[in-house]
Amino acid sequence: MGAALEEFAQLGQFGAAIVLVPVTATGSSVALPGISQDLSTGLAAAQWVVNAFFLTFGGFMAITGSLADLTGRRRMFVGGVALFCAAMVVACLAPNIGILIAARAAAGIGAAAATTGGSAVLAQTFEGPARAKAFGAFGTAIGLGLAVGPLVAGFLVTSLGGWRMFYLVAAVVVLPVLLLSPLLQESRDTSAADVDWAGAVTFTVGLILFVLGLVEGPDLGWTHPVVLASLVAFVVLMGVFAAVERRREHPMFDISLFTQPRFVALCAMPILLAFGFVALLIVLPPYFMAVDGISAQSAGLLLVLLTGPTLVMPALVSSLARNVSHRLLLVLTMLFVAGGSAWLTVVHPGSATLSLAGPLLCIGIGFGISLAILDGAAVNSVEPSRAGMAAGMFNTMRLAGETISIAVLSAILAGVTESRLSDGVDTETAAGATARLLQGDMGAATSLVPGADRAGFTEIAGAGYTDALHVALWAVAALSLFGALAVGILMGGRKPSATVAASRPQDQDAEQPSMAS
Repeated sequence: MGAALEEFAQLGQFGAAIVLVPVTATGSSVALPGISQDLSTGLAAAQWVVNAFFLTFGGFMAITGSLADLTGRRRMFVGGVALFCAAMVVACLAPNIGILIAARAAAGIGAAAATTGGSAVLAQTFEGPARAKAFGAFGTAIGLGLAVGPLVAGFLVTSLGGWRMFYLVAAVVVLPVLLLSPLLQESRDTSAADVDWAGAVTFTVGLILFVLGLVEGPDLGWTHPVVLASLVAFVVLMGVFAAVERRREHPMFDISLFTQPRFVALCAMPILLAFGFVALLIVLPPYFMAVDGISAQSAGLLLVLLTGPTLVMPALVSSLARNVSHRLLLVLTMLFVAGGSAWLTVVHPGSATLSLAGPLLCIGIGFGISLAILDGAAVNSVEPSRAGMAAGMFNTMRLAGETISIAVLSAILAGVTESRLSDGVDTETAAGATARLLQGDMGAATSLVPGADRAGFTEIAGAGYTDALHVALWAVAALSLFGALAVGILMGGRKPSATVAASRPQDQDAEQPSMAS
C-alpha cells in the first residue's frame, strides 16, 4: 500500500505541473490583446510572447532529456518546475515587452525540463500496464490544461486584474509541486553519454531563425534581407545538424531512425496535429474578439468546444487501444481534424455558437484520440535507461511543429488579411490595421483609418479577416487529409524487430492485435 501511495503521489505531482504548461501556452493567446495595449507593442513583438515559449520549449527538449539521464530525472523535473515558477513571476512584473518575452522564453526552458524529467520519472516508476495508465493520465493532464487554458486566461484577464494576474496565478499554483518534491525518487543512467551540445545548438538556433523569418515576413516583406537571411541560415543549419548527428556515437537525434516508416509516422503526427489544433488555439481567440466583439472570457469559453474533448478522449481511447491498432486510431485522428477544419469554414462575422459547435468538437475529438497514444508510444520505443532521450526527441518534434504551425498560420492570416484590406485603404494603413486585428482589437484597427474611409471599415475588416481564416482552415484541412493518407501507408509497413519489441511493455502497438494492418 505504501508503494502504491508513493506512486500515486508522484503521478499527482507530475500531473499538477504538466497541466500548467498548456494552460500558460494557450492562455497567452487570450491575454495578447491586453498585453499589446498595456505594453504598446506591435503584432510581431506580441507574437513573440507566444513563440518564445514554444521555441525554447521545443529547442530544449532533447537537451533536458539527455541531462535528465545524466544528472538525475527528479533533479531535472524539480529544477524545471522552479525555473517555470520564477519565470511566471518575472512575466507578471514585466515592465516592457522585451522582459516579458525573455520571461516566456525562460518558462519554456523550465517546461522542457519539467516535461522530460517528469516523463522519465514515470517511465522508471511504472511498468507494464501501470505505465500505460500513467501515460494515459499524462495525456489527460495535457488535455485538462488545453481545455481550461483559454477559459482561465479569459476569466483572469477580464475579471481579476488583467494579463499580469494570469501569470501570477500560474506561479502560485505550481508552488505546492516544489514543496512536495522530496517525495519523488531519484534515478539516472550512469552509462549515459555526454550531451550533444553541437546538435542541440544547431537545431535550436536553426529553429529560432526559421520562426523569425516566418514571423517577420508579413511585416518586413518576404524579400527583406533579414527574412531571407533567416530562412537561408535555417536551411544551412539543418544541413549542419544532420551532418553532426550522423558523426556522433550518441547523437541527440539518431538520424537512422528516420529510415523506419513507423518511427517517421510517430514523429510526424504531432507536427501535423499542431496545425490542426494547437495553432488554432492561438489564432482563433483574437478573431472572435476582433470580428465578433466578444470579451477575452467569452472567447475562452467558446474554445471549450474545441478543448473539451481532450478531457475525455484519452481515457476512452486508452481502453480502446488495447484491441485497436494504433494505425487505425491515428488515421481517424487526422480524418477528424481534416473534416473539422473544413467544416469550420462556415465561420463568418456574427456566427452563432451552435454553428461552430460541430466543427470545433470534431477537431477536439481528433486531437483527443492522439493524446492517449503518442507520448507513451514514444517513451516505450526505447529501453527504459534511455527514457529521457526518447521523451526529449519526441517532444522536440512536437514542440518544433507547434512553433512552426503557429508562425505559419499567423503569416497566412497576416498576409491574406492585409491583402484584402489594401483594396479599401492605403498599404500602410492596411498593414497597421492588420496588426491590430490579429491582436483582437477592432477598435484600434478602425482608429488608424482616415475619417473619410472609416465608414464601413469594420465590415470590410471583418470580411477580410474571415477570408484569411478560411484560407488557413482549408490549408489545415488539406494538410490533415494528406497526413491521414501518409500515416496509413507508413504505419502499414514492417513492424519493429523482435529485439526492440521485446523491450517494450506488452500493451504496446507492436504486440496488440491489429485491426488495420
